[in-house]
Parts: sequence; structure tokens; C-alpha cells
Amino acid sequence: MDNRQIGRFIAACRKEKGLTQRELGERLHVTDRAVSKWETGKGFPDISLIEPLANVLQVSIPELLAG
Repeated sequence: MDNRQIGRFIAACRKEKGLTQRELGERLHVTDRAVSKWETGKGFPDISLIEPLANVLQVSIPELLAG
């Protein structure tokens, strides 16, 4: 898994849905700074957030993890 590639994928999906980092964070109960870290590859969502994140972005878990 490449954090930067996954981050770019999260950012692209988020933008496609018309969500800001803040809005995505609110839906997942995390800060917009956490979302920013994911999108820049400096962090990775907690394992407990993978399924909810995939649901919000309307992608499968394997798609999300593949980036």
C-alpha cells in the first residue's frame, strides 16, 4: 500500500462528491487536519474508519486500499 497513492485517491473521490475536507471529517468524526494528512500521504485512516470512509466515498474497501 502506498500512502500517497491512497491519499490522492481519497482526495479525488472526495472532490468528485463535492465534499470539503471539513465535511468529510465531520461525517467520519475526525478533524479536517486528519483528512489532510491522509490526502497528502502523511498519515493513514485508522482501521476502524476504513469501512465508513469507503461508504462515504461510495467505493469498495479493496478499491480504497488499492488507491
